Amino acid sequence: MSKTKKSAENGFRMVCQNRKAFHDYEILEKFEAGMVLLGSEVKSLREGRANLKDSYAKVKGGEVFLHGLHISAYSHASYNNHDPERVRKLLLHAYEIKKLLGKTQERGLALIPLKIYFSKGKAKVELALARGKKAYDKRESLKRKEESRELDRAKKKHYA
Repeated sequence: MSKTKKSAENGFRMVCQNRKAFHDYEILEKFEAGMVLLGSEVKSLREGRANLKDSYAKVKGGEVFLHGLHISAYSHASYNNHDPERVRKLLLHAYEIKKLLGKTQERGLALIPLKIYFSKGKAKVELALARGKKAYDKRESLKRKEESRELDRAKKKHYA
């Protein structure tokens, strides 16, 4: 059974992921949000043509908007294709928006999209409330990751 078929059975299909966010930010809390999209954007997402690099979310006027998300133009669309860099509205519960509004006004906290995926046919984005890491924090996390890799290698070598 192929990987895509298996993920389709679960109703979950990954489109893209922001791996650099885990390196640049300390993730404090995660939220799942729906997205308001055009038809050509959904078709382009199904082809996996999205990029989360340098994207972020902002709370404005009691609503949350996603900035900097690049969804490439759909190849089979007519002349009336979508703007790849347009600002997209996110769908969250009112209590979540109030919580995010309070948290993002704190100094140093940002809303960062971690991944875009399809869940039961609906396009979703996983947002994270995050605090930016300093250069020394990044070095420390890389050091810890390397130490754990060496430990795993040693265990594997010992038991093999």
